[in-house]
Amino acid sequence: MLNSGRSQGGSGEWEQPFWQQRGWILSAGFLLVLLVLAGFTMLSGGDGKSANASGAPDPQPASSADSDSGGGSGGSDARPAGCRTDDSDQAKPTVAPKDFTWKANGTGLVPVSKTVGPLKYDGPVWSCFAHTPMGAVMAAHSITDHLSYQGWRKVVDQQVVPGAGRDALVRSRTAEGDKPTSGTPDAGGYAGFTVLSYDKEKTTLMVVVRIAGKDAYGTASVTMRWQDGDWKLAPDADGTVYSGMSQVSGTSGFVTWGA
Repeated sequence: MLNSGRSQGGSGEWEQPFWQQRGWILSAGFLLVLLVLAGFTMLSGGDGKSANASGAPDPQPASSADSDSGGGSGGSDARPAGCRTDDSDQAKPTVAPKDFTWKANGTGLVPVSKTVGPLKYDGPVWSCFAHTPMGAVMAAHSITDHLSYQGWRKVVDQQVVPGAGRDALVRSRTAEGDKPTSGTPDAGGYAGFTVLSYDKEKTTLMVVVRIAGKDAYGTASVTMRWQDGDWKLAPDADGTVYSGMSQVSGTSGFVTWGA
């Protein structure tokens, strides 16, 4: 079972907003964010090589499900130009996509798929995800990871649901400024995920990452909304992106990414 409680044994650094912590600045995206994030919800709201040759998967043929992609929270039904996905699999995933690979972003590697997304790459904005539970999972990994690096504002403007939460996130992230990371890309961070709840307008999922230097894992939940024909990050009104921070001993109960 997943431990939904607060992580034990944290330092004072865990009590700071993630963009003000040394781990956020020096981490490979979300991997080390979880090392310093346990108390976050109590307080406040690079161009490497792709694991595939091109780094830009070919769009998939349109399916009949495209016309059924509802635009929740005021969005339209229409997908963005050039974005076509197979949205037929509406079941909560029990395995990772067969065609997933790792694509470099800053000093981290993010899971991507030619069938589930992202299918479009525009600098830090990786978009066009399947309107499915698995599509929401892939979008959550991509969008949250890109908040760690330069170009985060473009990501926020295009891939975060407008409102008080986005405004609060911008204020806090702006105060920190752009502090890019560097290093060797590492796929060892993301270990797994599980979809907690899903409908075509809103998905809540939990991600698990390996904690560096410890025989343990960190978990956090993320909420996504379908808007304007794609999945977008939905922070809380105070700007909180990740909630339910905890530490667990293993990946039992999660879908794992594998090697």
